[in-house]
Amino acid sequence: MSNVTELTRKGQEQFLEAVRESQQAVVDAVGAWSQTVQGFASTVPAVPGTDQLPSAEEVIDNTFDLVEKLVAGQREFARDLVAAAAPATAAKKPAKPAAQK
Repeated sequence: MSNVTELTRKGQEQFLEAVRESQQAVVDAVGAWSQTVQGFASTVPAVPGTDQLPSAEEVIDNTFDLVEKLVAGQREFARDLVAAAAPATAAKKPAKPAAQK
C-alpha cells in the first residue's frame, strides 16, 4: 500500500470516528430531551391521520435503500468514466524526475 493511500485511509478513519462521536452526542441529547418532554407529550391530543403514515423506521429504510442504489450507480459511473478515458491517459505517462545528487 502506498504512503498516500495509507495516509488517506487513516484520515478517513479519523473522520468517521469524529462523525460517530458527534452522532452519539446527538443521540444522547435527543434521549435526554425525550425523557424531559415525555410528561408534557401525554397531554397533547393526537394528530388525526398519523396512523396512516409510514413509521420512522420504514422511512429510514426506504431512504437509505435509495441512497445505496445511488452510490452503487455513481461508483459504476466513475469506473466507466475512468475506463472511457483510459486510452487518452495511457497514451503518455509523465516521466519520473531523476534523483538529485
